[in-house]
Amino acid sequence: MSVGWLFTDRCGGVSAAPYEGANLGLHVGDDPQAVSANRAELSSRIGGPGLATMSQVHGSTVLTAVTAGDIGEADALVSTTPGIALVVQVADCVPVLLADESAGVIGAVHAGWRGAAVDVVASAVDRMQQLGAHVGAMQAYVGPAICGSCYEVGPEVVEQVGKVMPCAPGRTSWGTAAVDLRAGMRERLERLGIRSELVGGCTYEHPETYFSYRRDGVTGRQAGVIWMR
Repeated sequence: MSVGWLFTDRCGGVSAAPYEGANLGLHVGDDPQAVSANRAELSSRIGGPGLATMSQVHGSTVLTAVTAGDIGEADALVSTTPGIALVVQVADCVPVLLADESAGVIGAVHAGWRGAAVDVVASAVDRMQQLGAHVGAMQAYVGPAICGSCYEVGPEVVEQVGKVMPCAPGRTSWGTAAVDLRAGMRERLERLGIRSELVGGCTYEHPETYFSYRRDGVTGRQAGVIWMR
């Protein structure tokens, strides 16, 4: 059994502005038929597995997916079931994909600043261990998200995130308080004993490539996707 994974962008797809073009989010006001077409194209591109999605609420709930479809309200999905693809939808937040290929356990995590502050990635790792994964054998992929130079936040956010991810607090390019969630996530994964790879760039800085809620307000969602063949 092998693991496949990818991070999508906004390129291609059939959605019209302001969701142009490969929007995967059903909850953002886009035409549901367009979103369904974009999701079907994604499933076809990765070999046909059904997509398992979640209603993301910026918390630390982890659900185990055994079928495709909307699994429920959560910010992380884990699975040992081949033939389904776990999907995390984002438009500035950090998508994290996790896999212990030898144990046959995968995970997909949604981490904005609230998720980072409640350590959602550690909750996902704990659940994966309960399913037989080992941290020393796990690999993580940290996908496109808003960078620390662009992600201005208030002091209370800096404090809450900094307690879990000490290296995340910083300054924007214009000198105000910020958090770098991708750097913080990589450091948190390292402390958990998990190798990680940074994939893609800043969602805010590249409107031609990525959706960004902070930049555009009304916009679509790209995704991190992981599955077992």
